[in-house]
This record gives sequence, C-alpha cells and structure tokens, in this order.
Amino acid sequence: MASVKELKKDIDALMTLVLTDCFSVLEYNSKVNSEAVLAIAGDVINTHRELRMRVKHPDGKDNSKIVRNYYNQLISDALKEADAALERLSAEVKKAVV
Repeated sequence: MASVKELKKDIDALMTLVLTDCFSVLEYNSKVNSEAVLAIAGDVINTHRELRMRVKHPDGKDNSKIVRNYYNQLISDALKEADAALERLSAEVKKAVV
C-alpha cells in the first residue's frame, strides 16, 4: 500500500464504477426492477462510507504489522463488497432479460 490517500482514491474509484454500472442499467434497460437496482446502489453508498471511515481509523497504530494487515483486510473487503454488488446487479439484469 502506497498511502492512505491513495487507498481512499482507490475505494472512491471502485465504488464509483459500481454505481455507474447501476445507473447505466437503469438508463438502458427499462425492463429491470428499478427499486432493486436502487437498493443495490444504496448499499454501495453505505459500503463506501463504511470503508472510508475504516481507512481513517486503523487498529494497532503503534504496530506496523497490525496496521499493514488491517489495510490489507480493508482492501480485500472493498473488493469483495464491489464484487457482491456487481453479482446482485447481474442477477437483476438476468431476471429482466428472461
């Protein structure tokens, strides 16, 4: 990890991409359940806030190994949450196509 500032930017970019996908689905697919997609978008926004708060408050500030593991776990959680949101979005699109 390069810096906390870069990590915040990466989280912002990742969650922005997921939100962009949500709104693109709403814009270009009129058959999709818009309430479900907006619920996914709301969850992404809440996850984004939670991740940003976690970046600001690491555990074990005195021990660099604990801090490194904390940030690695944070990165892993961000990727998992983004993947889960995209999977849910994909499922909603598949429901609309069928």
